[in-house]
Amino acid sequence: MARLNRTDRPYDIVIFGATGFVGTLTAEYLAAHAPEGLRWAIAGRSERGLRELRDRLPGAEQVGVLRADVSDPASLRALAEQARVVATTVGPYLSYGEDLVAACADTGTDYLDLTGEPEFVDLVYVRHDARARETGARLVHACGFDSIPHDLGALFTVRQLPEGVPLRVDGFVTAHATFSGGTFASALNQFARGRQMAAAARDRGRHEPRLMGRRASAPTGAPRFAGEVGAWALPLPTIDPQIVRRSAKALERYGPDFRYRHYAAVRRLPVALGGVAAVGALAAAAQIPPARRWLSDRLKPGEGPSERTRAKSWFSVRFVGEGGGRRVFTEVAGGDPGYGETAKMFAESALALAFDDLPPTAGQVTTAVAMGDALTERLRRAGITFRVAATR
Repeated sequence: MARLNRTDRPYDIVIFGATGFVGTLTAEYLAAHAPEGLRWAIAGRSERGLRELRDRLPGAEQVGVLRADVSDPASLRALAEQARVVATTVGPYLSYGEDLVAACADTGTDYLDLTGEPEFVDLVYVRHDARARETGARLVHACGFDSIPHDLGALFTVRQLPEGVPLRVDGFVTAHATFSGGTFASALNQFARGRQMAAAARDRGRHEPRLMGRRASAPTGAPRFAGEVGAWALPLPTIDPQIVRRSAKALERYGPDFRYRHYAAVRRLPVALGGVAAVGALAAAAQIPPARRWLSDRLKPGEGPSERTRAKSWFSVRFVGEGGGRRVFTEVAGGDPGYGETAKMFAESALALAFDDLPPTAGQVTTAVAMGDALTERLRRAGITFRVAATR
């Protein structure tokens, strides 16, 4: 009922942080693909910048402008009260995100973000999930390359396997792209906050209900040569396997005993070894404040590559699923993951929450749980590939 009562709000969707790099791409995508009658607005702290952006968009006269600032909780509350769905690109979310989540949870407004920060997601669950369930708000994190291809790709793979049996799925990520500034900043924060991140995960574990009669796990795999995809498999220290595991805990379709492992797939051993060394060096440098500041200045949130560079970028996530005597190979693939496709996934997620016939959910939920097949079909129509490569 709380969700039904929000239809009298002036905007269906508000993009917060619209003048940042990914925010601008999201606004441009939404303007180009807005369904008839969409009521939407762009929001941020610079009204001048917002108006300049709006004037460049197709159908500019239909786009509202709202001023809000992460340092002003009252402005965030006012923003949440005017929208059915708020989609925010303002990160790192651990630094700038919680007040907006709180406002959305309290006002029954659906919330989307692009975070890849496990600590932030865990803190939001502990502090705001219960209130969001009361008001009907859906709090959906990681709605870009973190973690839609992996979350929906695992669900797509599971749907090709028998029901009611133990299932095993491995995901192998390959990409040719530039990291986004927001993703880089989030990674630095995570490497620097290992103890805080572990404490937040433990606190969440004390608040989460236990899964009864079923199991869902996402262990860290060991580096190995994966003959099934013909590449070296390196465990990826990202939020993606945690998101997949939470989807598996929430949905019976993943079976009585589900396991997911998440890897980067690298063809050549020297490149694989170099990647391990680079991640280790980045993690070590993040522990030293001057080094961390220097690294953060190399690629800041809100910055990004040229359109020409993005046009050459691509990603592929291959999945190998097994269960009930069946083995299936699937793939999710698309263009530039850090920017163009992330903006597409983000905008389509907002449209799905605003307009699609979705399962009744509330509180902190994953994309697979909140939007599932409806979002998969949206992304397929938008040009992202979901396919079955082979079965055995």
